[in-house]
Amino acid sequence: MQKSSARPLPSLSVRIDLDTEGRIGPGKIALLENIREHGSISAAGRAMDMSYKRAWDLVDEINRICRQAAVERQTGGKNGGGAVLTPFGLSLVARYRKIERDAASAVRKELQALRSEIGSAKKRVGR
Repeated sequence: MQKSSARPLPSLSVRIDLDTEGRIGPGKIALLENIREHGSISAAGRAMDMSYKRAWDLVDEINRICRQAAVERQTGGKNGGGAVLTPFGLSLVARYRKIERDAASAVRKELQALRSEIGSAKKRVGR
């Protein structure tokens, strides 16, 4: 995996364990956001360079671990089927993003300090 220079490290990533087998994190939330934006599971998967099967499997997993549908599939129509986020799915994304913002805010000073320490160490090693 290639590191991006656009986002300085270290950074915070939030994963929420909903049960012993299921978790929601940045990837699943991004998939839900892409489904909301593109109106279909397959288009959302393509937007994320994810296979059609992988996107469908993740949607099924999200619905299973949440014990209710976050995504509702739509069939038929002029342009075929599609998918939309349910009210629960919209709430899940909003709550996750709020938790993520609150957590990032709570640790901002410590991450900045760590970033400075790492930057100083890199300069010393590079000499």
